[in-house]
Amino acid sequence: MKLSTLLFSAIFFSLISCEKNNICVDLSQINDSIVCTEESNPVCGCDGITYDNDCYANKAGVISYVAGECSD
Repeated sequence: MKLSTLLFSAIFFSLISCEKNNICVDLSQINDSIVCTEESNPVCGCDGITYDNDCYANKAGVISYVAGECSD
């Protein structure tokens, strides 16, 4: 019982610390070999950058984004 509580706590605090550090680009997911279409369907990445579409955000390793352009 104590081991599961400790494990849960460790996972919970690591997730919170990631959010506080504003980590939203997974460097291991950056893939320059991905070929994206040129369709304009902007998404706003959690890094505050507007990408032409979700493919470009994924190509850049962005782990979270919402539809639409980022506001200034």
